[in-house]
Amino acid sequence: MSASAGGPGSGGGGSPKLDINGAGAAELERVLVGIGRRRARGIVRKREELRGFSSLDDLLRVKGVTARILELNSQRVTCGRLRPRARQEEEDGPAAPGPAPLPQRSPEPGAAHPHPEAEGDGGSSSGSSSSDDGEGSGADGDLYFYCTADERWIDYLERTEGGGLVRHARSQMKRKSENGPDGRALSPGKKLCRGSERGRMLGPSVASPTATFGDLRNAKAGQGRCRHVPPLTPPPELQDWLRTFQRWSGPEKLLALDELIDRCEPPQIKHMMQVIEPQFQRDFISLLPKELALYVLSFLEPHDLLRAAQTCRYWRILAEDNLLWREKCRDVGIAEPLSLRRRRLLSPGFMYSPWKLAFLRQHRIDMNWRGGDARPPKVLKGHDDHVITCLQFCGNRIVSGSDDNTLKVWSAVTGECVQTLVGHTGGVWSSQMRDDVVISGSTDRTLKVWNADSGECVHTLYGHTSTVRCMHLHGSRVVSGSRDATLRLWDIETGQCLHVLMGHVAAVRCVQYDGHKVVSGAYDYTVKVWDPETESCIHTLQGHTNRVYSLQFDGAHIVSGSLDTSIRVWDAESGNCLHTLMGHQSLTSGMELRDNILVSGNADSTVKIWDIKTGQCLQTLQGPSKHQSAVTCLQFSSKFVVTSSDDGTVKLWDLKTGEFVRNLVALESGGSGGVVWRIRASNTKLVCAVGSRNGTEETKLLVLDFDVDLKWGRGATGGG
Repeated sequence: MSASAGGPGSGGGGSPKLDINGAGAAELERVLVGIGRRRARGIVRKREELRGFSSLDDLLRVKGVTARILELNSQRVTCGRLRPRARQEEEDGPAAPGPAPLPQRSPEPGAAHPHPEAEGDGGSSSGSSSSDDGEGSGADGDLYFYCTADERWIDYLERTEGGGLVRHARSQMKRKSENGPDGRALSPGKKLCRGSERGRMLGPSVASPTATFGDLRNAKAGQGRCRHVPPLTPPPELQDWLRTFQRWSGPEKLLALDELIDRCEPPQIKHMMQVIEPQFQRDFISLLPKELALYVLSFLEPHDLLRAAQTCRYWRILAEDNLLWREKCRDVGIAEPLSLRRRRLLSPGFMYSPWKLAFLRQHRIDMNWRGGDARPPKVLKGHDDHVITCLQFCGNRIVSGSDDNTLKVWSAVTGECVQTLVGHTGGVWSSQMRDDVVISGSTDRTLKVWNADSGECVHTLYGHTSTVRCMHLHGSRVVSGSRDATLRLWDIETGQCLHVLMGHVAAVRCVQYDGHKVVSGAYDYTVKVWDPETESCIHTLQGHTNRVYSLQFDGAHIVSGSLDTSIRVWDAESGNCLHTLMGHQSLTSGMELRDNILVSGNADSTVKIWDIKTGQCLQTLQGPSKHQSAVTCLQFSSKFVVTSSDDGTVKLWDLKTGEFVRNLVALESGGSGGVVWRIRASNTKLVCAVGSRNGTEETKLLVLDFDVDLKWGRGATGGG
């Protein structure tokens, strides 16, 4: 077959037009512009499949032939009747039929396929036709070749003397380009065979334009290909049936398969699925560069990432990437990795990710909060039968203040009372703590600064003329609010009173300080914003119609809760009221603000979750498991809300859904006098101050520990 292509002008002008229903592949390649060898052979195959082109537009159905190519060749070709097959074979060479045991397939659209063992001097081969039944004759007719879609040899079959077929695996190799008989370079992986004396290609080729499903199965399974059907003698009509099927066109094959499926029973359909589905499973992650693979995995949720780690060793290595888990940790607010002395745990060279371990530890802590193994709480007894009025918890140190005039310092680890701070002459009603420094305010009108380790009173701060009811510590400065209607700013290191803020006309009930501004709420129904350095009132926020009992301040927003049942959100810079949050029925006694999420607890026994930017109530924590009495205290994290009540319970709620999770504490005396006065929580511990006003419950602290002791091994990592 001649392979010299005509120039752009060939086939145009006065030359006769080429009949696409009669031209061979060589003619098409030589005459048409933009049609190479592959497209030319594709045209011939498509023509046979359609049993002739009905118009030039049918060329657009050939892969690679575009409307632009058709336009360039519109004056070079015509569409006549389909030429006889004998004439076509004279020009294109005989079609290579498939072997008898296998379905016939048309030749590969490319160079002649090589003999697996013969790659040598490139001697020419004389052509000869094979037998009509598709079986090759002679020694060379007993080799059958299989190739992949990129035309590199995978394996070949050899017929044995007994008539069976033996499969020989071939390694895939890239070869240097070689020249065909037309002088053109063959693509890598294509090589002309030496051939037999009776055929241009050695043996009947079973290559196809695209790899068949059998090729995919052979390539994947190799010698160990598993058959899903029991061994049995094939029916004598099977090969004739297969050859008939192979001669049909693509649409006819689809129609036959559709009819065949309709006639199959469920076990046969199941067999087809078992054979077909595995062939289309691809481990695309392992095929990607590591950076792209990690980028894809970054979109997985952590629990899915842990499952992916159990797929295979390479996925396990990817799923252990430290930077990947660092981002997952930051998404849930974990700021620090878990430091380990020993990280090489599974096998030599495999290192656990400290960030992953930190995530797993936090996950198990969260599960313990939700309902892990119930450990008995530590019981810290003290203050006799007095009321615990204030509670602080930081690190492993707990400080409780009581109306028995004392404060006690406890170890959250051992439950022991480390120090009792004695010195006040009246009940302690407010406190703050930072590291080993404790500040307390009392009905004796003084503040005291204590060393929690030694129990020593470092300073006594005089100045207020009535009970010190509230305070807020920032750095080395503390602001105190008193029933004398004033606020004072103190330096706790020197014990000096730096500034006095006067302007309220009733008792100051709550105060917040961010180091620059002081915000106070009082029984005069107002909230005031102060500049402590100039001792001037910047704003007086008016709107409440009853006493202000609670405050939150984040530097930009002020949130105030009042006995008038409303909560108001103010702009700290302008003093404007942004939102009035309505929904509670009584006094809002406690609030906590993080970012734009506000959680409020009310004497009406409900807890509400708000968005202060929109003023909307996101959730109301109620239902059959809601508190039965006033909410006394609350705290919340990124996942949970913890609330306490006069009904003697501490409840855990889901922050996002508002659903009740469980009771963390339920006093036996609840409902008959037992009360949870205060709660303070860390990531792993919850401290509850409980007691009663009628003697039904002993005054004490309960410490619940949700921490985990990860045993670093297979089970702790979620890997396989």
